[in-house]
Amino acid sequence: MADGANEYLRLELVAPRGPVYEGDVEMVVVPAVTGELGILPHHAPLVAQLTIGRMRVLTAGGTWLSFAVAEGFAKVQFNKVIVLADTAEEASAIDVPRAEQGVERALRRLEMHRTGTVPEDDVVDPYREQLALKRARNRIKVAQLG
Repeated sequence: MADGANEYLRLELVAPRGPVYEGDVEMVVVPAVTGELGILPHHAPLVAQLTIGRMRVLTAGGTWLSFAVAEGFAKVQFNKVIVLADTAEEASAIDVPRAEQGVERALRRLEMHRTGTVPEDDVVDPYREQLALKRARNRIKVAQLG
């Protein structure tokens, strides 16, 4: 791309704990509920609902970065992309053993629910456990793909 501020998008990736990434980028690819959505400079304004998946960013320096993101929204307006996600983590920062433990825990809890062996002092919400399982598996996948 040619040099100049007009050839980049400003990206702000934010999760509940605060900013995850902010900077000028050449392209953003988000996991929208309707499929992957690529965003280049001068993109038309839009709001897209996000699903659990891999978000990719081509930085102004030409490097691709990957992020594991969960549900949220992406807003594109005035050459700026704001991504608000329930969780967002850069691939190199993902703790894979912790994500693997998350998979095991969710599978164990879903099995307890399926077999009716949930301890009396515990509550297993199968919907929440399915989301936890999807998020943990996504974190592992994004960490492996980089």
